[in-house]
Parts: sequence; C-alpha cells; structure tokens
Amino acid sequence: MLTIAFVLSSLSLLAIALPYAPQPQARTVRIPLTRRSNFTIEDVVSPVALNSSVAATIAKYEDGFESYFANTGVAHPLSFLFHGESNESVSSSHSENNYSLRKRATSMALKDDNSGELWEGTIAVGTPAQSFTVTFDTGSSDIFLPGPSCNSAACKGHKKYQPGQSSTSADSGRNFALNYGSGSVQGRQYTDTVIFDDLTATKQALGAATTYSTNFGLSNFPPDGLVGMGYQTISRFNSPPLFQSFVSQDQLTPPIFAFKLTGSDSELRLGGVNDALYTGSFTYAPVTTQGYWQVTLGSVNVNNAAVSSLRNLQSIIDTGTTLILAPSAQVQALYAAIPGSRKAYKEVGNGFYTFPCSSTPVVSLTFSGRSFNVDPKYFNLGRLQGSNDCVGAVVGTSFNFWVVGDTFLQNVYSSFDLGNNRVGFAELSS
Repeated sequence: MLTIAFVLSSLSLLAIALPYAPQPQARTVRIPLTRRSNFTIEDVVSPVALNSSVAATIAKYEDGFESYFANTGVAHPLSFLFHGESNESVSSSHSENNYSLRKRATSMALKDDNSGELWEGTIAVGTPAQSFTVTFDTGSSDIFLPGPSCNSAACKGHKKYQPGQSSTSADSGRNFALNYGSGSVQGRQYTDTVIFDDLTATKQALGAATTYSTNFGLSNFPPDGLVGMGYQTISRFNSPPLFQSFVSQDQLTPPIFAFKLTGSDSELRLGGVNDALYTGSFTYAPVTTQGYWQVTLGSVNVNNAAVSSLRNLQSIIDTGTTLILAPSAQVQALYAAIPGSRKAYKEVGNGFYTFPCSSTPVVSLTFSGRSFNVDPKYFNLGRLQGSNDCVGAVVGTSFNFWVVGDTFLQNVYSSFDLGNNRVGFAELSS
C-alpha cells in the first residue's frame, strides 16, 4: 500500500526530473514618441504636403494589397473595393497571374513628426548596436533603414545602417522595393538583431535602402527609417514583423502593444497597456481580415447625430497615416452634415473639403457600439491662404474603405491585441 509520504516523495522526484520550460517574461517596454509638423506654416495649410501625404497612403495600401496576394495566393478582400472592381473581375486577373496595382510591455516615448503625420522613436540594430530613429506604422509590416550605399540626395542627414559592421547581420540575397505615392524605397534585404530597450529579436528581416526617393528627404521624412506593425501577410519580405518576432521569441507577454499619440507623454508600449494613460474600460473591435488592423466602423457621426449612409463600414487603424481617408461619396455625405462646408479641389486638391474656421464641428467614430469624439483641433488641419475657411481632416479617395489615422488616434488610447486579434480604444486620462 502506498503511503502519503511515498507519493509526495515521488512527485518531488518527478518534478526535478522533468525539463524546465522557460516562460515568456511578463514585462513591458516603453518607447517615448515625439513629432514634428509640415502640414501648416503659421497655421496656413500646405496643399503640397497634404496631397503628398494622401498619395503616399494610397500607394502604401496598393503595395500592401500586392504583398498580401503574393504571400497568400488570394486577393485581400478590400482590394476588390479599391478601384471599383468586382470580385469576379479581380479573381480573373489574378488567375492570369496579372495582379497589378497602381503603385505604402515595453514602452517607447514617441516624438511627433509632421503634426501627427509621423510618430518617431528609437530602436537599435546589429551587434554592436547601431541606433536609429524610426516611425511606427500599423499600416505596413516591414522595417527599412538607409543602407551603406544609400547615396541619393534624400539619404543625406539620415543615419545609415552598416550591416558590414554587425557580426549578426546576414545578406538575404534579395532586393526589395516599397512604393509610397510619388516616392519609393529600394534596396537589399538583410536579417539582423533588433533591440527595443531590453527586448531582442534575432534574425529579424529588414531592408537596407540603396535609394530614398525625394519625398523621403529629411525635410519631409525626419526619422531614419520605418518599423511596420501590421500582420505578416502584407509584408513585402513575407517575414514576421518585429512585434511578432518579439512574441514568438518569448521576449514578452501578453502579445499587446499600445499607443498614446498626443501630449508630451506620448508613447508606444510593448507587452501590454499603460494603465496611467487611460481611464475607464476598453471597447474592442475584432480584426475582420488579418493583414492590416482591419475592423468594422459602426457609424460616423456629426454633432452626435449619425450620418445615415455611414454605417457598418470596413476600416483600417493606421498609426502611419495622419488623416482619415474614405470613399469620396461617403466623405461628401459627412461634409453635407457640416454647415458651410464645400469642396476644395481647386484650392487644395481632390477629395479635400473646407468648412468655416469659426465653426467647431464634432465628428465622432463608433466602434462596437461606443462613440469616440475627434477633437475639433485635430479635425481642423489649418486655414486656407487668404481665407476664413479651414481644411477638414477627412479626405475622399478611390478607397471603398476607411483608413483611420492619427486625426482620430490622437483622441484615444489604442491597444493592438495580437493574441486575440482585436483593436481596443479607451478614453485618455486627463
């Protein structure tokens, strides 16, 4: 007959004999973020800067849709809607191999480049570590930096990644090209060690650019490079994005990152959320297609009244885009609810609208039944030259989905939950 003492002794010996499986560390890392501005000069909007931003975003999504198809063998659902093609016609062109698009918790404090257009923080790459400033973009999935042979004029002033000086770098033997509106980044793919604070990802795919086109010059693009934070399916390299590498390499848990994109304490937090930066509870919207952080936008509202035609819309939550971009007809419906608004295609460009600077329309977006206001100071991009009209931050495009950029995200604390494939929003703490 087995005694209790014998059983306890046996269990102790068994526990000693079993191999120890280390668990991911429950820790967070904070990355400060900061920003700069080039959309306005003395509160007067720059049409050139605004149109360049829109063009870059459109090209980024075309590039992402192309990557999704290359990586999965099927078209991204939203690509059917991009230029008004039917599912049948798009599928036919794909079957002929002719998928061609018109060619984009550890915490880090973030610096705001371009009045919310780019949020900048610091990472380190290589062994020994080389430090770089980067913007963090949930609307793409790759890392790029200027490489040692990046000698175009736009490369000047940016710090260059030197793979030859890193003992952990490896040439992947492939070139790459990323398209952003009127500009592009081209170069060579490598793998290397990438470090955020005390988090380390080994053999992380990244691009060492040989060419930065003009709009990546220092005045338009202050950081050295970019870190994409979408899903692998839209990666031009078809490699795990950096945050997914941190998770799969057991560097942190839970698999959540979060942004605060306003104020002096703006930050990116990896491995959870910062409880001090929000109040109340999160409202979560499930990701509908794993490529972008794509969720359903329940309604769009003006002065607390829902615009009847703007319900149950597909949207992408994009920290790499300043504006809110949407289908032209839906944007027209939005501005129809704002007294005094009018099209500004002559003064600014296609898809832009103005409204009286003296008015303060309150636009809000509803996710999972909860509405979040866009502060009028973020909706108002600035005044037209020689006018009493101001430019609105919701812009019409050829998209048939909404891109929800920093115009909205500066009003909320946002959480990106990779483990549960959902995006959460909470009210900012005061």
